[in-house]
Amino acid sequence: MSEIPLHGCKRCSARSRFIPDIPDARVRLEYRQLEKDQALYLTTIMPSSNTPLDDTGTLLTKRGSRRTFLRNTAVTALAGGVLAACKRASHEEVEHEALSQKPPVAKVGPDSDHSGGTMAAHPAAVPQQSDADKMDAMHEAGIKAFPAKTAGKGNQPLVPVMDGKTKVFTLTARPIQWETAPGTVANAWGYNDQIPGPMIRVKQGDRVRIILKNELPESTSIHFHGLMVPNEQDGVPFITQPPVKPGASYTYEFTVRNAGSNMYHSHHNSTKQVGMGLLGAFIVDPKTPRAVERADIDYVMILNDSLHGYTLNGKGFPATEPIVAKRGQRVRIRFMNEGIMIHPMHLHGMPMTVISKDGWPQPVPWKCDTLNIAPGERWDVIVDCTELGTWAFHCHILPHAESEHGMFGMVTALIVKA
Repeated sequence: MSEIPLHGCKRCSARSRFIPDIPDARVRLEYRQLEKDQALYLTTIMPSSNTPLDDTGTLLTKRGSRRTFLRNTAVTALAGGVLAACKRASHEEVEHEALSQKPPVAKVGPDSDHSGGTMAAHPAAVPQQSDADKMDAMHEAGIKAFPAKTAGKGNQPLVPVMDGKTKVFTLTARPIQWETAPGTVANAWGYNDQIPGPMIRVKQGDRVRIILKNELPESTSIHFHGLMVPNEQDGVPFITQPPVKPGASYTYEFTVRNAGSNMYHSHHNSTKQVGMGLLGAFIVDPKTPRAVERADIDYVMILNDSLHGYTLNGKGFPATEPIVAKRGQRVRIRFMNEGIMIHPMHLHGMPMTVISKDGWPQPVPWKCDTLNIAPGERWDVIVDCTELGTWAFHCHILPHAESEHGMFGMVTALIVKA
């Protein structure tokens, strides 16, 4: 028989002798007799490598003396009880040790992460007051600087030279330095040294001639975005015309057929050239204005988001220009997106009434406070200035307008005075 080693159990290992309480009197007598015959060892009925096959065979075939049978039965019961006791003790000890090693539970109090909630799954570090003060100071400085002075102003009306009944406009494209915000000066390309280029404004039915002079280091052209022109005047190199080489000039001439808010810009290497500033507004007043178009102030707002950052009429906040009106006045705003991203323009305090899309009248005017302007689109709106105060006016894709350092980029204001 093989021995039962009572190791690994603190309850059992301390006992060198274990005398069970055997209820059966005959078994108890036999057990005591066994104790007299040999030293007490707990044994199993399974054979060890040293157990003769005869002993094992005797057990399995039920041969042998009554004493042998009783002895093996008692020892088997005893071994099962001891093993069960050891198993329970071992489980209790492991459980006790696991409980004793649990990490302390963090105490979570009401709004401990300052998030506005009552429970904080991941408590956040409370910023130092000095950090909050610094951020507030940067925001305040930007607001107080608005509108900040910078060199240069774009979108200035271009006065034509008359050649008989033809209105002649000259646009010179050249490299310039352009200040988009105080102290931020960028390499740029502009028409007539301004970004956006000068505003061309004519009446429906006018005959116009636009002379382009190229002083850039690469070829260029002009496309009249939204205008109905003869094909050869559309301004797309290798489709409707040759590119205008550096140092060369090119003349476009046509009769203006459709009214509305339109644009002009380069259509050659245009991602770069328009992004550098080769863009402008081309406004065509209708022969017969609609009543809904009546306005006291007519304001063009060109959006761009390319090489000079997020700009309104070539400037980023706080260098943007506010729209200033008196209470009771009507302001017409002509949104034009010359960039490569959408810009949902949001006006605080008052609704905008949408009257035209891409120069074409809307069937029924409709109201909104946020108007999405996609690249190439033009939207015309009317604002009835009924509410006094300074009202924020900005792109509502917030990374285009504000950061921890304060407002920037596509932010301006509508100021309504008494």
